[in-house]
Amino acid sequence: MVLCLKNDKPEQNVPIQDRAFQYGDGCFTTAKVVNNSILLWSRHQQRLHQHAQQLLLRPNWSCIDQLIEKLQLYTGTLTLNGTLKIIISRGEGQRGYGFSNEQPADLYVLFYPIQQPARLGLSYICADVLQSKIAANVMPQLLGVKSLNRLEQVMLKHEAATKSVPEALVFDYADQLVEGVSSNCFIYIDGHWLTPHLQNNGIAGVMRAEILTRMQEQKIVCQQTAISNAQCQNIESLFFCNALNPMQIATTLGHKTLNIQPAETLFQLLTLDHLS
Repeated sequence: MVLCLKNDKPEQNVPIQDRAFQYGDGCFTTAKVVNNSILLWSRHQQRLHQHAQQLLLRPNWSCIDQLIEKLQLYTGTLTLNGTLKIIISRGEGQRGYGFSNEQPADLYVLFYPIQQPARLGLSYICADVLQSKIAANVMPQLLGVKSLNRLEQVMLKHEAATKSVPEALVFDYADQLVEGVSSNCFIYIDGHWLTPHLQNNGIAGVMRAEILTRMQEQKIVCQQTAISNAQCQNIESLFFCNALNPMQIATTLGHKTLNIQPAETLFQLLTLDHLS
């Protein structure tokens, strides 16, 4: 059963005037919980604070202090495993887009428990390239914000499902690679790792940041750069990553068979089966 806390108190309903429901007015992050540990928790907190600042949201941050202890209390479970989703909504408001800078935001915590801890390892998937494209540029104030408006991802996920793949490469209208449907992506071409720079669109995920940091520590070069559709015709190896899946290696991209070895080697070098 899903547990939901709103501003530190159990809640099962969202008010009809909540701006998260009305306009997608807010931001969120999703994290994996393994044996009472919220993986990459400091990165998630940093992102929440940054995105709340960009959106002029004013939540009570104490609601995510000692979060594991609160979840243990309300679930009656000593050892927690599952998925954690934290949503910041601007809160209830009247009809219309306008809002007050003084309005306190609401902070929702949703916990989706599982009985056994998920294995922290790599996985293998079939991938493809989507025909649908996303905007080449977004409003500067919204750049990189993981807002509650996820309509692009909803439509992209639907197209991916019609291709029977869990992930796929997504391009923008300038024909530049951006990311996966719900993940960031890393590609391997001519002996070099590349990942989209995300300077104009896309979301720089917490796992992407962790991988880039570990690559730098291991002195493994990864270029954050613009990647054209034409360049992607030469992809040799490819993987996707997000907070719930440290590395999903693509065995195929459409009808093309990919080399999994570079990604497998990288996974071992970065010890991505050990996260905290």
